[in-house]
Amino acid sequence: MSVSTEQKTATEPTYLPQLINAGGSAPVLLICEHATNYIPDEFSDLGLTRDVLESHVAWDPGALDVACQMAQKLDAPLISASVSRLLYDCNRPPHARDAIPEKSEIYEIPGNADLNYEQRQERINRIYNPFTEFVKGYLDQKPDIQAIVTIHSFTPVYNGKKRSVDIGLLHDEDTTLANAFLNAAVCHTDLEVRLNEPYSSHDGVTHSLKEYGTKRDLHSVMIEIKNSLINNAATVETVACQLTQWSKDALTAVNVRVARGM
Repeated sequence: MSVSTEQKTATEPTYLPQLINAGGSAPVLLICEHATNYIPDEFSDLGLTRDVLESHVAWDPGALDVACQMAQKLDAPLISASVSRLLYDCNRPPHARDAIPEKSEIYEIPGNADLNYEQRQERINRIYNPFTEFVKGYLDQKPDIQAIVTIHSFTPVYNGKKRSVDIGLLHDEDTTLANAFLNAAVCHTDLEVRLNEPYSSHDGVTHSLKEYGTKRDLHSVMIEIKNSLINNAATVETVACQLTQWSKDALTAVNVRVARGM
């Protein structure tokens, strides 16, 4: 697959996304924008301690593990980001201030403080542009893709407030696939499932759905999983199996045909 990205150099490398299960035949593209907490050495951990970098502030714990298993079980391709969202959040457009957050929840991010235009643009050029061009290039070459499903996780307690939702289903302008997931939930889980929680499009978190789904007239949904439900290999397997069968029912309901077997 050929995609247009900046030339990688020794001094200013781009941080290209990963394409997983490239040969997946399902007409669905999975995306995991907050897959990793990796920060290259040149950024000196953005001035953060290791405990902060290993927390939900820097990534979505468990999300990539679930997404990888879903990709295999659905026989679907998966694109994941390669660096921490604290360097650049690939689920935000360049004009969004929180694309390069100076503060995340209760944590100040010293390495993101007071960046000038040129410094922000460098992050955009090295991280966001290669990511979005890669996704768009993949979709351009795979016209059979009919749906976008993004996989995220969220912390059970945010700013000191406990969250009661277990799985959230978020949508952009097109609610069709999110509603199909909600309608099928009772058949696949006894967890607390809600629409547009713990976030919604009003929080600016549906950029990927808009950019890769809405603009191409593709079905799309963002799945948010409480990270305490996917904190080890066994729970990841359980949730991935549930989400796989759940996805198949929801996708079939909107006429996106996927294989029925595991």
